[in-house]
Amino acid sequence: MAEQPSSGPSSQTTPISSHRPAAPELNAGNPTIESTHVALLSAGGPGHAREVPRRNRLRDNGLGSVFWMSVGVSTLFVVWAVAFTNNLNEVTSDSLNWMTSTFGWTYLVVTLCILVFLVFLAFSPAGDLRLGRDDEKPEFSTPSWLAMILSAVMGIGLISYGVAEPISHFASPPHGLAEPNTTSAAVRAMQYSYFDWGVHAWAIFAVFGLAIAYSTHRKGRRTLVSQLFYPLLGERVNGPLGKTIDVLAVFATLFGTTTSLGLGALQVNNGLASLFGTPVDSVSQVMIIAVVTALFTLSAVTGVNKGIKFLSQCSTALAIALFVFILIVGPAVFVANLYIESLGTWASDFFRMSLQGTAFGDLEWMQWWTYFMLAWWVSWGAFVGVFLARISRGRTIRGFIMGVLVVPSAVFFTWFTVFGGTAIHIDMYEGGDIAERTAADINSAFFATLEHYPFATATSVIAVILVVVFFVSGADANTYVLSMMTSNGSLTPARWVLVLWGILTGVTAIVLMLAGGLNALQNTVIVTSLPFLVIVAGLTVSFWKELVSDRKERMK
Repeated sequence: MAEQPSSGPSSQTTPISSHRPAAPELNAGNPTIESTHVALLSAGGPGHAREVPRRNRLRDNGLGSVFWMSVGVSTLFVVWAVAFTNNLNEVTSDSLNWMTSTFGWTYLVVTLCILVFLVFLAFSPAGDLRLGRDDEKPEFSTPSWLAMILSAVMGIGLISYGVAEPISHFASPPHGLAEPNTTSAAVRAMQYSYFDWGVHAWAIFAVFGLAIAYSTHRKGRRTLVSQLFYPLLGERVNGPLGKTIDVLAVFATLFGTTTSLGLGALQVNNGLASLFGTPVDSVSQVMIIAVVTALFTLSAVTGVNKGIKFLSQCSTALAIALFVFILIVGPAVFVANLYIESLGTWASDFFRMSLQGTAFGDLEWMQWWTYFMLAWWVSWGAFVGVFLARISRGRTIRGFIMGVLVVPSAVFFTWFTVFGGTAIHIDMYEGGDIAERTAADINSAFFATLEHYPFATATSVIAVILVVVFFVSGADANTYVLSMMTSNGSLTPARWVLVLWGILTGVTAIVLMLAGGLNALQNTVIVTSLPFLVIVAGLTVSFWKELVSDRKERMK
C-alpha cells in the first residue's frame, strides 16, 4: 500500500522519501568507510541542503531559544567550573550519590525494556517496514553499512577500555563473584566487559536511530529529538516543551563528547609518556585537548572531509592490523577458550546482570562502571541516532535492529577478549603487573600490555594514532550534530555556530579535566544524562505509538 502523507508537523511539505538525496561518493577501492561528517551532511529533509541567502541565513538556521539557552547555560557551566571549582565538585558529587542511589535502577530497567522492545519489534510484522518508501532499497550494501557503523561509533573506547576494564575486573571481581586474580575472576571480568559494551549500549543507539530514521525518511520531519515526540505531544513539540527536549538533548550530547575528549586526552598522554617520556599531568592533557579541539573544529568548519575520510580508512586498517598482530603473538588458544566460557557465562547470567542494582551495596562500583557506561551511551544517543538514521535509508526495521544489535556487539566482544584476555594471561602466567599499573592509572593499561610483545614502540605509535583519529572524527561529527540541533535541525549550520560549539566542547572538557580529571568527567556525564534517560524512554513509547497508528491506517 502506498505511503500516506504524514499528519505530523511536516504534512505540508513533500516527504523526504520522495526526494532521496544522492549518496555521498565512496572510495571505489574501499567502499566500507565514509566520513561521518559527510554522512550527516547528506541526511535529512526537504529544502535543508539549499543555498541560503546571507541575509536570511540566521533565520533559516533557526537560531532561536534552543540555541541561546544551550549556549548560555553551557557558558555558565564553564564559568562555574573555573570560578568555583570546589563547589562544582561538591555539587556534582552530592548529586551523583543522590541520583544513583535513588534512581540508578532506572538505567538498568529502561535499557533492558528498550532491548526487549527492539527484539519484539524485529520479529513482529512491523519488522518488514522500510525506513523510507515501501519500495526503497538500501543506499549502501550491508558490508559497507556495518563498516560505517563500526568506524564511527565508540572507537575511542576500544583503546581506553579494551584492556583497562577486563584487567580491573580481574583484579577486583564485580560484586564479589570470584576471588581476585583467579580463573573464575578472568571469566567474570570478560562477562561484565561484555555487559558494558554489548547489546545494552547498542540498544540505546538502535532505538534512537530507528526512531529518527522513521521520523525523517517516512514522515518527512526535521532531524530534531523533539520531533520524535509528535505522536505523543502533537504540535506541542514546536512549543516550549519541545524546545526543552532539544535543550536536554544538546546537554547530553555535549557532556558525552567532553567525556570522550577527556578519555582520549588521557590515553594520548599515556601513549606519549610510554614513547617519549612525556609527563602525565594536567598541562599535557590540556595541550592535547586544545590541539585536538583545533583539529576537529577546523574539520567541521572547512569541510576537510576527504582528509578525515582517508584517516578513518587508515585507522580501520591499523586497528585490524593491531588486532591480528596481538592475536598472533599473544596466547591465542587461551583467548579462544576464555572467549567461549565467558560468552556462556554472560548469556546464562544475562537477566541477573541486567537488573542487578545496589540494594545490598556496591554503589561506588556501579557509579564507576555500570551506571557510568550506561550514562555515556545515553549521552551519545542523539549523535549516533542521527548517524545511523542517515546511513540506514531503505533498510527494513528488522534488518536495522539485527545489524545494529548483533554485529557491533560481537566485534566489541572479540576485541575486548583478545586484548583484555591477553593482559589477564600476562598477569596470571607470565608474572606481569598490568593490573597493578592499571590500578595506579587506568589509562596506562593498553600500553602496559603492548610493552610485553615485540615492536612495542611501533604498536604504541599505532595505538596513539588510533586514539587521535577516533578523537578527531568523533568530535567533528558531534560538533556538527550540536550545531544542527541548535539550528532548528538545519543541515547547513552557520560556520560561526560550528566554531562556537567546537570551542565550547573543548573548553568544557578542559575545565572538567582540571576540576577533577576522570572522576569529574564521569560524575558530570551521569548527572547530566539521567534526565535525558526519561527522553529516551519517552521516544521509545512515542515510536511504538506511531507504528501502531500507521498499521491501523494501512489496514483500512
